[in-house]
Amino acid sequence: MRSRSRSESRARATRRAATAGGAAVLVLAPLLAGCSSDPTNDVRAAAQAFLDDWAASRTDAAAGRSTDPAAVTTLLQQTATDLPDATLTPALGAVTVTDETATVAWRATWDLPAAPDWQYDASLQLREADDAWQVVAAPTVVHPELASGQHLELSRRLPDRAPITDGTGAPLFAETEVVNVGVDKAQVTDLPALAAGLAAATGVSAEEITADVDAAPEGQFVPVITLRRPDFEEIRSQVFDLPGAVFPTSTRLLAPSSRFGLALLGRVGEATADVLAATVGEDGEPLYTSGDQLGLSGLQLAYQQQLTGTAGFSVSVASTDETLNDAGREIAAVEPVPGTPVQTTLLPAVQDAADAAVAAQPLATHLVVVRPGTGEVLAVSSNEAANPTNALSGQFPPGSSMKTMTATALLSAGALTPDSPVPCPGTTVVEGREFENEDQFDLGTVPLTEAFAESCNTTFIQQGTALPDDALAAAAASYGVGSDWQLPVGVYSGDVPADATGTTKAADQIGQGQVLMSPAQLALVAAGIASGTPAAPVEVVGADPAGPAPAGPGQQVLDALRPMMRQVVLTGTATGVADRGEVFGKTGTAEFGTNTPPDSHGWFMGWQAGGPQGDLAFAVLVEAGQTSKLAVDVTDAFLGGL
Repeated sequence: MRSRSRSESRARATRRAATAGGAAVLVLAPLLAGCSSDPTNDVRAAAQAFLDDWAASRTDAAAGRSTDPAAVTTLLQQTATDLPDATLTPALGAVTVTDETATVAWRATWDLPAAPDWQYDASLQLREADDAWQVVAAPTVVHPELASGQHLELSRRLPDRAPITDGTGAPLFAETEVVNVGVDKAQVTDLPALAAGLAAATGVSAEEITADVDAAPEGQFVPVITLRRPDFEEIRSQVFDLPGAVFPTSTRLLAPSSRFGLALLGRVGEATADVLAATVGEDGEPLYTSGDQLGLSGLQLAYQQQLTGTAGFSVSVASTDETLNDAGREIAAVEPVPGTPVQTTLLPAVQDAADAAVAAQPLATHLVVVRPGTGEVLAVSSNEAANPTNALSGQFPPGSSMKTMTATALLSAGALTPDSPVPCPGTTVVEGREFENEDQFDLGTVPLTEAFAESCNTTFIQQGTALPDDALAAAAASYGVGSDWQLPVGVYSGDVPADATGTTKAADQIGQGQVLMSPAQLALVAAGIASGTPAAPVEVVGADPAGPAPAGPGQQVLDALRPMMRQVVLTGTATGVADRGEVFGKTGTAEFGTNTPPDSHGWFMGWQAGGPQGDLAFAVLVEAGQTSKLAVDVTDAFLGGL
């Protein structure tokens, strides 16, 4: 063989040098001693160099180490196309040399994007040529089951998304037909007219539509809005005949309605860059890729991996010649691993009634319902006009609904009872600032219960400012206000400063000043008063507790406070729900902004005892509602809907 011939030629040269003189022998002797007739190391080095170049995407360098650089270049480039963004880690195995050929076993590990690794055993054939070992050009370089004219075909897929369920375990999301309203540039005859027509029907601005169409490449579908089929049918006559408008259909995983528990449940849609960057495995590698349908907000995002599961893949053999019929023989597969369901505490009957109630209100409106005693969130509802996140995490002055906590502080101090006579003047002054009742109504001296039912600001400012500076914050904290709730979807627990003095302390007593609350937290306060055992909020069945249960103000205080809240409904500011069974509550009007007179949010918080769905605590906020009446009206519609 050729390696043996080189040894023989070296030996003949050595003998010739020996006859010429001993000096040459001394020079060549070390060279002869270092030579070996075993080429295994050379073969291994050649195979390793080829694989290293391939793994590093040095295609030309790898091909240059083969018997046919052009063919291997084509082969490796095709493989890069077949396995996009995959990275190869090769590991050499045994080397076998036979005459002028060699076989090197190796293991391929492909790190596939957002999929399990693909591993297989393969081998390289090498041949000695031009005093070097070269990889024999053949499709088996890539995979042992590839033949001439074939290439790999990778198919990655996610399992069906696991369901988010309601409190009974029934799935809340289902595959739903949607219509993708968009533009085909090739069919557009008058872009300004098209944009104006689509904008009038969909609410998407004409400027945005025009800019998107101008920026899109020819032949690319330009999306405008995706609508459920019933919603599309409502605008069909306005858009269907517009030249350039197109309406391909598809399905999406959607909740029962577009607003159903939106702030809590969230949405599913095509993965965004931010979602992909935030969803990585323990090794820091992305678990999903563009085009995947993933949770974009709410619980769908918070439980992304649990709901989405793990992608699988299959690899088949396909033909590089599109005219040939190739059956697509599968050579490798890893099945996707399904996710597991997430069970919420939502009750569809309660959520539906809440959605219907807020939908009737044109102003931004929120309604959160909580189960007294457990803290389970039964409904989270916001209408089309509202930012749905405000139901759980909005920060709003609670107005006179704060008087539930001011009354708690007064009753806890022991200086007053519900029957204690208290003055209710039309105005009161604190450090030079005048505070007044609505329209400066003056009740004279009345029992504390009546001052509460009529929402007398001056009474609660005068009585509250006489308490220690931290009394109001302590009373609010007894219901969980200010807690650091640890929840899948965050709830703003409110803020009541413990060090307010002067006019700020006075304003805090009536839910102005520096006091802030979310609708969800105010519903939790109502639930705590109703049950006598305030609880941390619960969004997901079986999840870790959101925090320790609030201590509560004590049974004696609650026994006194509940009749006061009942009187609000019977004779006070919330008589609009007096015929809805045994309802307790407190209204609130909270000024905000810089207008003169100032704008006001409208609140109503409380609970219904023994209703069709059991005891339900709630909080309603109508943003810029000006008075609490609209919030009471929404509550009336909600309770009627049950």
